[in-house]
Formats: sequence, structure tokens, C-alpha cells
Amino acid sequence: MSHITRVEIFDFTYEVHNLAAQGEHTHNHVAYKKGGKMKLAKYAVVIETNDGARGEYVAMWGGTRPALAQSIMLAPDLLGRDPDHREAIYDEFKRKLHHFDHMGHGPVDIALWDLTGKQLGCSISKLLGSYRSRLKAYASTFHGDRNGGLDSPEAYGEFALRCKEMGYPGYKIHGWFDGNPREEAAAILATRKAVGRDMELMYDGACDLKTFADALYVGKACDEAEYFWFEDPYRDAGLSAFSHKKLREMLKTPLLITEHVRGLEPKADFLMAGGTDFLRVDPEYDMGITGAIKTARLAEAFGLDVEVHAVGPAHRHVMGAIRNSNFYEVALVGPDCDNNIPQVYACDYSDQIDCIDANGTVPVPTGPGLGVTYDWDYIKRHTTAHHVFDINKR
Repeated sequence: MSHITRVEIFDFTYEVHNLAAQGEHTHNHVAYKKGGKMKLAKYAVVIETNDGARGEYVAMWGGTRPALAQSIMLAPDLLGRDPDHREAIYDEFKRKLHHFDHMGHGPVDIALWDLTGKQLGCSISKLLGSYRSRLKAYASTFHGDRNGGLDSPEAYGEFALRCKEMGYPGYKIHGWFDGNPREEAAAILATRKAVGRDMELMYDGACDLKTFADALYVGKACDEAEYFWFEDPYRDAGLSAFSHKKLREMLKTPLLITEHVRGLEPKADFLMAGGTDFLRVDPEYDMGITGAIKTARLAEAFGLDVEVHAVGPAHRHVMGAIRNSNFYEVALVGPDCDNNIPQVYACDYSDQIDCIDANGTVPVPTGPGLGVTYDWDYIKRHTTAHHVFDINKR
């Protein structure tokens, strides 16, 4: 029987240019800054078995410092386990992290899926039950700035038009950090004016708007401009089903909530309480591919759509295996800066702004497991800490 003999976690850093963060250790509240330099940290998980199989995953948006600590907590408990027992491991790790936010679970589960796919010579989306091979994408912006990038409502519109001309069928605004509702509404309306009615537009408040009244004001602008969804409006942190139910009753634009609601059962509660129109899921955030598929099936059972958050090969496999999802999020992009995810691929896989084809779609990888080849020379060269858990050294 195959069993896990070794788990490695590579903690690495890298630098991105022309970007600045709102604060230290911020990984998502990022905006353009000409000449700016940011050092970011992510981590990679490697799982090996006694028969020579190897599963790998490099965490992207979910590769935060708290998630790293949780993955390190979980790694020793994998030793000696059958890697195919993903459901049993999911159940056990959900219990083990119940005092935490479960973020460290996802990268470990994804590496297990990669291992199984490689053992069977099969892509993960095929293992899950393929639905499609290409994914319609939208350009998801960095936050607004005051530095010559997305620094005005008109700049958002100009960049949306550029993305439309590239072939993107959809575009999502992340506004300014200070959450001024009138400025946000102006960007929403200016963007619609710039691109016309034949491009789907979304707005993500990123929980920056300060009050329910602010969220309602901005939501009315989304209504006027006929936006596809209104996401995580204000500083309840995207957690109150009651407030979002009230907001839904006062707006026409569908709400997309639950990015910050962890796990299947709380998402089900939020949905049944009437707090959202679309569910949000992320295999890094929501206990791996195992957890993400459970959420997708939950939404399907209620006749609703589930939108996959952020980028990565695991995200493409999840979306490639489900019917009830609309767009792949190419996040984050801006006029004069690269996506701030690490460039860790030794193959042609990319989540940069130019990753789409002429029809605005990206492919689901077809190779075994995740279907990508990682650049381990790059990862090891940038590694600052290497954690090894070996069954023979316990």
C-alpha cells in the first residue's frame, strides 16, 4: 500500500516592482506605485510516498504567514497515511484546525490531489469529472492608487477598455483603500461609460466601504450601470448574513459573498439565511480541492452559481470540473505592473494579464495532476526556511 514518507515545506521570498502594499504583511491590499518594490513571501508543499510518487503545490493568494504556520502544524500528521484517503484527511484536518481559520489546509490537500493525478497519469479536472477545457476570464484590478496608475474613475475606465480590446469579456474593479463611496460610485459609472454595454463588469468592495449606508450607495451605482455582481461590500468583513440579506432586498445587482466565510457548513448557513446570490470558493482558502468541490456541489444543489476566487492551476481544475461557474479571475492586474504572484513555473503556464486567448479564455491544464512543472531551481534559490518531516526521522 502506498503511504506518505516525507513532507517538505519551502518558505521562499521574491520581489515585485511598481507596487506597494497598504501595510506590512499585506498580500491583497496592493496598488501601483511607480518605482516601488515589495518583498513577498509564499510557500511550496511537497509530499512523497514510499513508491516514489510526488505531489507538489505552490500556494498563491492563500500562501500567507498564518497559513504557513498551519501547514507546518498539519504536515507531520500526513506521515504514514495513505495519500488516497483525502476525505478522511479532510475530516481530520478540519477538526484539527477548528481553533484556527483553516487556511493552511488547502495547499496540503492540493498537493495530495497532484500526487494522485500523477500516480494515475490523469489531470485533476478529469479525476473530478471534466465539464470544460477552457475558462472564460475576467481582468481583476489592483486597488486604486494616487500615483499615476488606477488613480481616477477615468483611469479605471481606460484600463477596462484596454482589457476589452485584449479580448477580456469581463472586468472587475477593486477600489481605493479608503472606501469613499462617492469615489467608488464614480469609478463604477465611468467604467461602464468607457466600455459600453457589451462587457460584463463587477465591483469588489474588498470590505473597504465603512458602513451599510456606503454599501447601499455604491450598490445603487452598480444597479445603474448594470453590474454583473457586487462583492464583499463593507467592513462587516463579509461575515453578516443578516446585513447582506437586507442589502439584497434593496438592490438589483446580485451579491457575491462568502470569500471570508470558511468551510462548507458556514457557507451553507450563510446561503440559507439569504445573505448572498453567488457563493465564493477558493481551493487554497476553503480546505483544498476537496473542500472547494463540496462548496460547488452545495451551490448546485440550491440551483446557484459558485465563483472561484483568484488564480492558479488548482483553481482552473476546480472550475473546469463544474458547470455552475461563470468566470476565471485573472487577479490582480494593472496598467503598468505585473500580477504580484510568484513566477514559479518552468512551463508555459501563466496568470499574467496576457494569459488569455483571442476569445478571452484560459486553458485548464491537461497534464497529470495539476499539469504544471514548477521551477524548483527558482524556489530553492529563494527559500529562506526549509521544513522537513520524514517518517524515518521521527
